[in-house]
Amino acid sequence: MDKFIINGDTPLKGTISVSGSKNAALPLMAASILADGPTKITHIPKLKDIYTFNNVIRVTGTHVQFDEEKNELTIDPSHLAHTEAPYELVRKMRASFYMLGALLGREGAAKVSMPGGCAWGPRPVDLHLKGMEAMGVNIELEAGYVIATAERRLEGKSFTLEPSSVGATINLLLAAVLRAREFTIHNAAKEPDVVYLCKALQQMGADIDGIGTGILTVRGVDQLNSVDFRNAPDRIETGTFMIAAAMHPESEVTLTDTDPQDLGHFPDTFKKTGAKLSIEGDKIHIKAPDIIKPVSVKTAIYPGFPTDLQAQWSTMMTQAAGPSKVTDTIYFDRFSYVPELKRLGASMKLDKNTVHISGGNSLGGASVMSTDLRASVSLVLAGMVAKGQTEVLRVYHLDRGYEDLEYKLNTVGANIRRIGGE
Repeated sequence: MDKFIINGDTPLKGTISVSGSKNAALPLMAASILADGPTKITHIPKLKDIYTFNNVIRVTGTHVQFDEEKNELTIDPSHLAHTEAPYELVRKMRASFYMLGALLGREGAAKVSMPGGCAWGPRPVDLHLKGMEAMGVNIELEAGYVIATAERRLEGKSFTLEPSSVGATINLLLAAVLRAREFTIHNAAKEPDVVYLCKALQQMGADIDGIGTGILTVRGVDQLNSVDFRNAPDRIETGTFMIAAAMHPESEVTLTDTDPQDLGHFPDTFKKTGAKLSIEGDKIHIKAPDIIKPVSVKTAIYPGFPTDLQAQWSTMMTQAAGPSKVTDTIYFDRFSYVPELKRLGASMKLDKNTVHISGGNSLGGASVMSTDLRASVSLVLAGMVAKGQTEVLRVYHLDRGYEDLEYKLNTVGANIRRIGGE
């Protein structure tokens, strides 16, 4: 397995281009299966999860072509003949479960393995299945697989998501746009990933009301057209690089190809640290503060503080001039990075779903281990401000969600080497 060798501490100066969003791309890829011909999606990142989902889609007989140089993906479901997503592929990535809604929507039948994914936290698919049953879909569980069947036109009715769920909202949309006479999702997720999917489905010919709100109403149509559309910028990558730029007092970084509107309340919280932030079009300019002010946060559903940025925020708070705390109200056990940061010298104490951070810690290089995607990048951020050499093991987690991470950071002054082995 690859690892990073990071030599700190290094200020960052220059420009970074933000990649397309993995979390927005995967639903768009699933939606392409519903079209009557080939769909082209641009601004697709070269990430392991993208390659994995390409293979999941190919199993159905769908033609998938990924032009890596152009970051363009073409999906043609004209020859889709199989309605199964097998365990050996779905277990690698939870988002493969979107095949349930996509295959059900297109063919009226789907056999999809229960999903796998990150090692932390239970994220059950009960809401997906209960929502589909409310729509009128017949659901059976057999040997670790979900077997779903649906009539050509389902009555639909409505379903309330408790709690709100991005994945369940997406799966229900994919199933409903060609199947349900009328189906309303209450407490629907409002994240940009859902909004981008809804707009893409509308462009294909879907009838959806309430986009961007907590109530989505879908009226089934007879077919969806093939279209071309551009994937969203990665808002979590954007936030990660904003935090990286704020952690060293000499850093000054400009991020390009962003969509600041997708960041919700995060920029307002970010500015409380004392970092200077200016936005012009798709560009975000960050100048690090001389002293980072401690800012406590609680994660919340969009537009609140993203759970996917809490590990990075905690890492930045180790450098703040005073105590802070970070609470994750969405995933209670997403703190595997804490003992690893403590190995680097951070003073942190974990109490259930809150980490208390003393701040003002001088970090020193050590060997640390990645356990999931966001924990991994938090260790990279720490290594860039730590004195001496930091070894980050198992960086394959990073390759699931950050395109060319070490290249992008090295171009603005970081000192990161990827080497094989553990």
